[in-house]
Amino acid sequence: MVKITFDGIEVEVEEGTTILNAARKIGGEVVPPAMCYYTPLKGSGGKCRACLVRVAAGSAKDPRPMPKLVASCITPVQDGMVVENTTNPDVLAARKGVVEMLLINHPLDCPICDQAGECDLQNFAYEHGTSGTRYEEERRTFDKIDIGPLIQLHMTRCILCYRCVYTADQITEKRVHGVLGRGDAAEIGTYIENVIDNEFSGNVIDVCPVGALTDKTFRFKNRVWFTKPMDAHRDCPKCSGKVVLWMRGNDVLRVTGRKDQYGEVQEFICNECRFDHKDPQDWTIEGPRHIDQRSVIATNHYELPVLNVPVVPNLPGSTEEDLKSTPFNLGRQV
Repeated sequence: MVKITFDGIEVEVEEGTTILNAARKIGGEVVPPAMCYYTPLKGSGGKCRACLVRVAAGSAKDPRPMPKLVASCITPVQDGMVVENTTNPDVLAARKGVVEMLLINHPLDCPICDQAGECDLQNFAYEHGTSGTRYEEERRTFDKIDIGPLIQLHMTRCILCYRCVYTADQITEKRVHGVLGRGDAAEIGTYIENVIDNEFSGNVIDVCPVGALTDKTFRFKNRVWFTKPMDAHRDCPKCSGKVVLWMRGNDVLRVTGRKDQYGEVQEFICNECRFDHKDPQDWTIEGPRHIDQRSVIATNHYELPVLNVPVVPNLPGSTEEDLKSTPFNLGRQV
């Protein structure tokens, strides 16, 4: 085990842990953002530079600072390392530059994008971006390519994080898409027009941090903040069967994998669970999915307030914890 000081907070982690994952052990606002890193995917990270931090002291043996900002998602910790993130103005300035770079070619189509409301780039730009842009040239555009009946590709929105490529490469038997071209001409594609079609291909939708890969069966049907995410499961021979149903009334509008607080899928699901079972009767519904309070989806407060707990049995644990911190303690005014 090694000790690292992150924004003045000391934490002990296993040797070989990255700085980003060490920060996640602390949690809260000190955790750097990540647009390309994805814990379940080997080789991910180091593409977007959103998680840059300053290493003020390399280790207890060599306390010299690193000369440049480093990507926290691919830099391993050293015993005695001191890292600055939110406390360092150079890091915050660099992060604004990363946001500006990512938005240079990204289209301003949030009002019509299915990813709006749960887009990592939206959150990143809101927290670290600026209100204007210095870019005056034309944005890059790409011809639309049909990559199958279930997944829609909008290459103009892509930030080249490589997550979908790693996902297809590591959890499917045959990957047919990748990054073509170089520099400003780089794009996600299938080279010879191919259909992305295998049992786990739908997971590229879940890992995409922007609206480049979206669910055709959910396309333009609803806004995520009008839906109610519910944890559910079924007996599935291909995957764990543990999913989130996004419902409006009694209708299941889409099915996704369960994500943690950092937006990473906990268990990948098969296409049968994702696309073929849109009837609530196909599922055992466990209860409301707790959503991070910073998310626009949480503005519905569909878990709160519950003022008379005995009338609402089997409350999720997250709801009971939230109720304890409100002026109403489990239904009794204090």
